[in-house]
Amino acid sequence: MQHAASLNSQSLGADLRALRKARGLTLQGLADRLNRSVGWLSQVERDLSDPAITDLRQMAQALGVSVSMLFRHAAAPVHEAGFIVRKDARRPIGSSVAGLIEELLSPDLTDDFEVVHSTFLPHSRITDPVTRPTQEVGYVISGMLEIDIAGTTHSLNPGDSFRIRGEPFRWANPHPDPAVAIWVIAPPVY
Repeated sequence: MQHAASLNSQSLGADLRALRKARGLTLQGLADRLNRSVGWLSQVERDLSDPAITDLRQMAQALGVSVSMLFRHAAAPVHEAGFIVRKDARRPIGSSVAGLIEELLSPDLTDDFEVVHSTFLPHSRITDPVTRPTQEVGYVISGMLEIDIAGTTHSLNPGDSFRIRGEPFRWANPHPDPAVAIWVIAPPVY
């Protein structure tokens, strides 16, 4: 059986710990969801044990992230690891089902925030409001984006920015061109 060690990032343990804590889960709580021992999960979080791919699938489901979030996409040179994320080495996050493609710009999830590159495909939108216990700031790089924050819709153009502090929000790109934004989210949610 192939282990995830050859597929996941060098900071898998740190990312798992950050995701678990961001969701308010204890080691015991996540171990229970995975039907695994606390000792095993602790070793995985300290990068002392390599989970199998089936374990990664269960972890991703329990933490509400895509499995690809836990895999390595391009190894960083040793002197860049933890500091630099090259364009072709970004980790995809979330789901593109609603027409949103997200990539992690942060080197890992161990900071108090995460930075996300978001591409909103033409004529895409989410219909149900999202509410999460975060503070978020977004900056539109290109295209046009509509964002509804707490029931008020705002039309954003390149160079515009916005802030969300736990309010319900929805986004839409009713335009024929993609919209690209950079989001900073604290604490990390992916």
